[in-house]
Amino acid sequence: MADRTGASASDKTFAVLEALVEHSRLTDIAAATNLPKATVHRILQVMVERGLARPTGNGDYFTGPRMLALAGRVMHRLDLPARVRPELEELQRRTGRTVHLALLHGDEAVYVAKVEAGKPYQLASRVGMSLDLHSTSIGKAVLATLDDDRVVALAERTGLRRHTPGTIVEVGPLLAELATVRSRGWAEDHEENEPGVSATGAAVYDHAGHVIGGLSAATLSYEAADQSADEVGRQVVEAAGEVSRALGARTVPS
Repeated sequence: MADRTGASASDKTFAVLEALVEHSRLTDIAAATNLPKATVHRILQVMVERGLARPTGNGDYFTGPRMLALAGRVMHRLDLPARVRPELEELQRRTGRTVHLALLHGDEAVYVAKVEAGKPYQLASRVGMSLDLHSTSIGKAVLATLDDDRVVALAERTGLRRHTPGTIVEVGPLLAELATVRSRGWAEDHEENEPGVSATGAAVYDHAGHVIGGLSAATLSYEAADQSADEVGRQVVEAAGEVSRALGARTVPS
C-alpha cells in the first residue's frame, strides 16, 4: 500500500476513484488508499456532485452515471473489443434490427455498444445512455435472473418509473412478466420504454457466471410485427450466449 503522506489533491482523488471501482464501503476505500476516512469522505462528496460517484443510502458508494457514460463513450471510440463485435454484428445481420449491448451498474444499466440496422431511421438510443431495468428488454432479462424478493427490493428503492402508457409500473404485473421471461429465456419490450419501438433481449454473463448485463435487438413496432417473436427470441438468446462465452463464461444458464 502506497504511503500517501504529502500526496497532491489530484493524486488522492485518483486513488479514491480507482479504489471505488473495487470497493463500495468508505472504510474499505480508506484502507485501499491509505487515506483518512475524513479525507475519503470529502473526496467522495465532490465526486457525487460531479456524477462520478453515487451514494446508496446506507453509507456505501458506487461509481456514478457520469463515469459509466464516459466509459461508454470510450468503448464507442474503440469500436468494441474484437471478441464481442462479431457476435453483435451477426445478430444485427440475422434479425435486421438495431443491436444494443448494455452493462449492469447498480440498479440500472448503461449502453456500451450499438450496431445500427442500416435503416433510413436511427433509434434514439446511444452509447453511454442509462436505462431502467423494468421498462426495457435488456433490463427485464437481467431482472429475471434475480429472485422475486430482490426484484421487489429493487422496485422499492428505485420506483417503477413510467416512460410510456405501456410501461409496467406495479410490482405484481412485473413479477408475472419476469416469470414468463424465465420460462422462455428471453424478454420483450413492447413500447414500454420508447413509443413506437419494440425490442427482444437476453442476459449476458461473465467468466464467473454472474449476470453483467444483456443485449437486445430493437426495431420499430410495425416492423417487429412482421417477424416471428419466437425466432427473434431464439436468435437473441443464442447471440447472448456467444457474447457471454466471448467474455469468458464457461457455461451460460438456459
